[in-house]
Amino acid sequence: MRVPQAKSLRRRKIRIKLLAAHTLMGVDSQKHLLPGAIRRRSRTMSINVVVDISHHNGNVDLGKAQAAGIVGVIQKATQGTSMTDNMYDRNRQKAVAAGLLWGAYHFGTQADGTAQADFFLSKVNADEQTLLVLDYEPNGNSTMTLDQARAFVSRIKDVTGRFPGFYSGSLIKQQLGGKPADPVLTQCFLWIAQYGPAPKDIPATWPTWTMWQYTDGNVGPQPHSVDGIGNCDRDQFNGTIEQLQQLWGVATAVVGGAAGAIE
Repeated sequence: MRVPQAKSLRRRKIRIKLLAAHTLMGVDSQKHLLPGAIRRRSRTMSINVVVDISHHNGNVDLGKAQAAGIVGVIQKATQGTSMTDNMYDRNRQKAVAAGLLWGAYHFGTQADGTAQADFFLSKVNADEQTLLVLDYEPNGNSTMTLDQARAFVSRIKDVTGRFPGFYSGSLIKQQLGGKPADPVLTQCFLWIAQYGPAPKDIPATWPTWTMWQYTDGNVGPQPHSVDGIGNCDRDQFNGTIEQLQQLWGVATAVVGGAAGAIE
């Protein structure tokens, strides 16, 4: 199902502006977080308005989540080259009906990166306001390699014109920590998983983190739960509501006082 554009987008913008007061756990960021677009120095607050879910969360009420202050939802869509999440389409419809920003992530495995990207795109039915992300984390003998990850994100860029986000935790810190910036992955925004008081040891590939998964619903700082979902993965966004909209592709960036489209 393709997400309705004009009316749905207007409703989203109104609701997102009303939710701007829902901010928690302020931190400073030294540079903006949108790769290839805004990287100016600014003082911003992080906002606790994003969740990520999958079929493991069961039957969710995203209308209640929106009323509780959630602005964006990122849902698992695919894994490898053959597995799909059976709650993806249903939850997308719920998110759109609730006026929420919608995103989709792919769980990477040790298979051809380009083939995985093509499979992902064939299932997500992405429009310009669907935030796409690669989930890069340990998976036993089927853990995705860095080369496969590079191939995946490059294919997404070739097809959609935009690099996806890059989600990871200890794995990417082990592989890229203390090394020069990766020329491919640096073009993705970083979504870091770390269940401590604050993100740390960010690899030099990224100037800072864009999103921070601070809890899996059990471990990490509070809050752990969301009305309508229960205990779940919760995420801080490193910026303002307006910058969140820019990242999602539902707004334009202001660079040096002039409006410009996000790359």
